Amino acid sequence: MGLDETDPGTGPVTVRRGVPVGAERRAAELYWDAFGRKLGPALNPPGKAVPFIAAHLNADRAVCAISGGRLVGLAGYQLGGRALTGGSASAVLRTYGYLGGLYRLLLLALFERRPTPGQLVMDGIAVDPGARGRGIGSLLIEEVTAVAAEEHCRQIRLDVIDTNPRARALYERRGFTAVRTEHTPYLRGLLGFGAVTTMHRPVEADEPRGR
Repeated sequence: MGLDETDPGTGPVTVRRGVPVGAERRAAELYWDAFGRKLGPALNPPGKAVPFIAAHLNADRAVCAISGGRLVGLAGYQLGGRALTGGSASAVLRTYGYLGGLYRLLLLALFERRPTPGQLVMDGIAVDPGARGRGIGSLLIEEVTAVAAEEHCRQIRLDVIDTNPRARALYERRGFTAVRTEHTPYLRGLLGFGAVTTMHRPVEADEPRGR
């Protein structure tokens, strides 16, 4: 378990490591709600995308927020060659067919981000719309930071697209700094965004652990 935040009138929020058993579909729905606009060209239609994500989750590559026994938020991260969302090339081809699968694999390759030594890559945050405004995003970021410290990572990295200024503002409040922006106007018509900003947050050696 991680941080607890009691909010009068809405009940406590508990942050824990890993997607709870049986909550894979719910996690996939939250993930799609947050990132479907970005991933849609590669994984649409939603009727295939959500079951695909749920079936190939690496449950131990997430921190989750629970309220009232319900999953209300999660943050995925990539570490040791594994990220929250998985699925092999053959799994994509089985789900979407050979031609459709090849096209989707090419698009998915555009999102590939590999960490450098000593770096943890965060995949982003998904919070239930009804639970926003309760500080859940901040709690999830701090728990990911605790994971990074325990794994002796010196830095957390994430990428945020230009059509998500709200997420970027949250990351800046939690200590992330923009280090570069890659402009891809040729992808705006295809993927819906035209720039990706890479942000870093340092991880202190004495960062609080096991919150």
